[in-house]
Amino acid sequence: MKRNFQLSQIQDVAKEVIRNSPNKVLCLYGDMGVGKTTLVKALVKELGAVDEANSPTFGLVNEYSDENNNPLAYHFDFYRLNDEMEALDMGFEDYLNSDAWLFIEWPEKISSLLPEDAVGVFLHFIEESTRSIELNVS
Repeated sequence: MKRNFQLSQIQDVAKEVIRNSPNKVLCLYGDMGVGKTTLVKALVKELGAVDEANSPTFGLVNEYSDENNNPLAYHFDFYRLNDEMEALDMGFEDYLNSDAWLFIEWPEKISSLLPEDAVGVFLHFIEESTRSIELNVS
C-alpha cells in the first residue's frame, strides 16, 4: 500500500492499513508532527476501542480496550527512550506475545527488539495537509 492522502481522509487510511496489514505489529516512522499519533487515533477508533487514543509520550504505552474491557491495542511512543533496556524493563516482550495490535512510534529506538515480520508504516510530509503513507511488509 502506498498513497498520498489529505488529513481529512485519515479514517479511510486507517481502514486500509488494518485491511492491508499481514500482522498486528505496526512500526510508525516519520518526522515529528507528520501525523503518527493522528493515524494511531484513527486506527484505535477503527478497531472499535471505547477510549479515544492520545500520545503516551510520558507513560511510554497506552492500552485501548473494547466495550468488554478486552485489550484491542497498545500504543507505544519511544521518543524519550534512552536505550532498549528501558523497553525490556517495561515488559515490551510481553506485549509482543499478546493478541492485541501494537502501534509503535519511534521504533528505531528499539530496532533489535522488533519482530522480523513487523509492518513498517512510513509517513511523509507532502504539503501542509497532505501526507504520503507506505506500508513495508517483510
